Amino acid sequence: KYVVDTSISMIPYGYDKYTKGADIHISKDGKFVYASNRGHDSIVIFKVNQQNGALTFVGFESVKGANPRNFSLTPDDKFLVVANQDTNNIVSFKRDSNTGKLVFVNEIAAPNPVCILF
Repeated sequence: KYVVDTSISMIPYGYDKYTKGADIHISKDGKFVYASNRGHDSIVIFKVNQQNGALTFVGFESVKGANPRNFSLTPDDKFLVVANQDTNNIVSFKRDSNTGKLVFVNEIAAPNPVCILF
């Protein structure tokens, strides 16, 4: 028996500024994983291999703010909403259920948002 230790980066190759992973969510259908990067200020998107659970990089989406404190998928999984604590804004994205990719929809001002709950 053996253990395979694999990892996949949440930030672009060569990115050398301070950043750290924060929140993580899986789509209800189990096909996509989303995680926030504080510092890089992005959501990274991975596709989940349904046979073995391996992750494949799909892309990054800017959170259009700084320090994505928390994010959540809407109950119907059609949108992803991000609370950017340091820029006082909440940003919404439409989620493509086939590709996992996100498209900017709107932004509202909110003082120090830290949590998105549905």
